[in-house]
Amino acid sequence: MEFLTLFSLVTVLYLCFLIWKLFDQRRDQECYILDYQLYKGSDERKLGTDYCGRIIERNKSLGLNEYKFLLKAIVNSGIGEETYAPRNFLEGRESSPTLKDGVEEMEEFFQDTIAKLLARSGVSSSEIDVLVVNVSMFSDVPSLTSRIMNHYKMREDVKAFNLSGMGCSASLISLDIVKNIFKSHKNKYALLVTSESLSPNWYNGNERSMILANCLFRTGGCVVLLTNKRALKHKAMLKLKCLVRTHHGARDDAFNCCRQIEDEQGRLGVYLGRNLPKAATRAFVDNLRVLSPKILPARELLRFLFVSLIKKITQISSPKSAGTGKSRDGPRSGLNFKSGVDHFCLHTGGKAVIDGIGLSLDLCEYDLEPARMTLHRFGNTSASSLWYVLGYMEAKKRLKKGDRVLMISFGAGFKCNSCLWEVVKDLEGRNVWDDRIDGYPPESLANPFMKKFGWINNVEDATNFKLFDFLN
Repeated sequence: MEFLTLFSLVTVLYLCFLIWKLFDQRRDQECYILDYQLYKGSDERKLGTDYCGRIIERNKSLGLNEYKFLLKAIVNSGIGEETYAPRNFLEGRESSPTLKDGVEEMEEFFQDTIAKLLARSGVSSSEIDVLVVNVSMFSDVPSLTSRIMNHYKMREDVKAFNLSGMGCSASLISLDIVKNIFKSHKNKYALLVTSESLSPNWYNGNERSMILANCLFRTGGCVVLLTNKRALKHKAMLKLKCLVRTHHGARDDAFNCCRQIEDEQGRLGVYLGRNLPKAATRAFVDNLRVLSPKILPARELLRFLFVSLIKKITQISSPKSAGTGKSRDGPRSGLNFKSGVDHFCLHTGGKAVIDGIGLSLDLCEYDLEPARMTLHRFGNTSASSLWYVLGYMEAKKRLKKGDRVLMISFGAGFKCNSCLWEVVKDLEGRNVWDDRIDGYPPESLANPFMKKFGWINNVEDATNFKLFDFLN
């Protein structure tokens, strides 16, 4: 009897040890953001209304209909006059870029942001264990990761990853790589570098489906310092709760809706197909289907199931009066995401993208404000746009301890990626928004392009319109 009692005690203690070890191991797998640094170009690189006009006029292959299309696209873009362009655009060389233009654009971003981030955080470049760089449309040899390692003299055992072709959702793909490395390696620092190279990617043709990209994208980037060091938890800004990736690359329509191709004249550009909104919606819905149970409270999921059941019963009993399940304005998720999320960090792909996500998730203007203001101030900076939205929230002092922040991004392929962060402490840091934050949101978000070009409503207007009269 005593032996059995002793054996039982040892067994219980051993099981407790295993449970404690498993719990302790999971604590070392957490992913924290210690700091991040946003990139802001110099003032001479600001792309105002006048200079947009000059760049458009330089494209001699455009006809009157293409001018009208471009001007209306800019008018409706939601982009303001303080976004940034690459230097070769401002020098009039956008149609004949060199390899040097792409390299210098990236090095200017790397050397500015990484240096500032490391200096502010007190972490030296020799302490970095993981380096992930995502720049979709520029691939150099040696790789961009190698350029960073060479410039900052990082260790030879750094785990380096260089991602290309992953589109605007690449930030969260990079984050997923870091998260998975943290699961099997303790006490590591990771540097996530996200940007896009515009210098070599201006489309100089007249295909409408390809010139639209010229209107939307602007220069930007962000560097994020992450760790899984338990001892640094008190210094962290955000803690990663979950991350969901959805990739519809196996679907031909989704794969083909956003591609880098050459037009009939051999001019390279990014093709945006008419079926892109449909592909994005489908990827978004599939992503939410996986994400919702991970981030929403049980009571909200039960309420949604109950309401869905009632609707189905009603449709069965009254088939003639049953609708399509969509509102006239577009599809809605039916779930109340505000029950599990405090702030929404949305990809600034364009005004229509922000409006569409807001409609689907039933968000108010307060929720959409950070994305709208980011689009207005910095434009679509591709994969780094999420971090400018986060920076706006921080500059507005919205992020308080315990708040939950949902990031949603879309990218070519077609992909929809999302993740949920928990704010570890009240955030009131300084970033690139500081010099403008008091003026946002403005009382009237007037579009400068609307004032100068908004009256163009038909081909006759475009015919009679001399593009550069307003400059004289």
